[in-house]
Amino acid sequence: MSNINDRLISPIERQGDSALDLSLRPKTLREYIGQEKVKQNLEITIAAAKKRGEPIEHVLLYGAPGLGKTTLAHVIANEIGANIRVTSGPAIEKSGDLAAILTNLEAGDILFIDEIHRLPKAVEEILYPAMEDYSLDIIMGKGPSARTLRLDLPKFTIIGATTLASLLSAPLRDRFGVTHHLNFYETIDIEKIIKRSAGILNIEIDSDAGSEIASRSRHTPRIANRLLKRVRDYCEVKGDGRISLDGSLEAFKMLEVDKLGLDLIDRRILETIIHKFKGGPVGLNTLAAATGEEMETIENIYEPYLMQLGFLDRSPRGRIATVLGYQHLELEEPGTGKLI
Repeated sequence: MSNINDRLISPIERQGDSALDLSLRPKTLREYIGQEKVKQNLEITIAAAKKRGEPIEHVLLYGAPGLGKTTLAHVIANEIGANIRVTSGPAIEKSGDLAAILTNLEAGDILFIDEIHRLPKAVEEILYPAMEDYSLDIIMGKGPSARTLRLDLPKFTIIGATTLASLLSAPLRDRFGVTHHLNFYETIDIEKIIKRSAGILNIEIDSDAGSEIASRSRHTPRIANRLLKRVRDYCEVKGDGRISLDGSLEAFKMLEVDKLGLDLIDRRILETIIHKFKGGPVGLNTLAAATGEEMETIENIYEPYLMQLGFLDRSPRGRIATVLGYQHLELEEPGTGKLI
């Protein structure tokens, strides 16, 4: 069984990504590449709040991992000139943890909560009055003698980020005045991100090599920056340090990442459906047993990108490899014996 966090093309943050992300993180909306509609709306939201001299409304950012939700939260803080405190849903285990954070905020501060869908229910209920009325209800004592003490909080902004907006409760979701969905990036924007990152890291890179890295990045900035770093390492050891088209192709051959960003595991899942189950349909449970991967991992990590490429279909009877999947693997078209 593979560790999904060890995959080079995993959008999930890996150990070592934080330092790289921090050094490459844009500071302003002007520097932030892509997500044009989101940026335009945020520019208006921020400008209006500044004009009124108020904190911006609570903001919810949702989308797949690696698309820049954390980066965008820091950009918003920089644009407003506010201090930002960073935490995550799993890190806030008790109501007291949240109370300690909220009572230390100052007027205009931003509290960024990553994976906000993972907040415990008891903590979430404490958050409601804090977001709506800027107040904190603390229960003093226990039993019949218990009483509630209400503390006033300075006006602040919560920016929540989640990869699973559907898991947010309706009361919490409704308390966000601004909600934005971050989409996967266009290839041209990924190329711009790679060029900008290469400049910051003092990497010499040919434009066609940048395009080659972008095509394998799964339309995700985090993966693009990680691939850039690995290709740079290869070209420094095997070449003169400059990333050329030939150097990048050789690096990707060694890394086993193909032209569309599929790695060994992606291809194995597709090949298993084709070779062992004649292209499908095959049930998720059976596919998991045949590949040695967990059902949840296949469904939530591997399948979405294969489906996005059109290589895999879900049907009531199970998973089916498409003609495009056969074509990508250069296998014979099912039922014809002809190579696609």
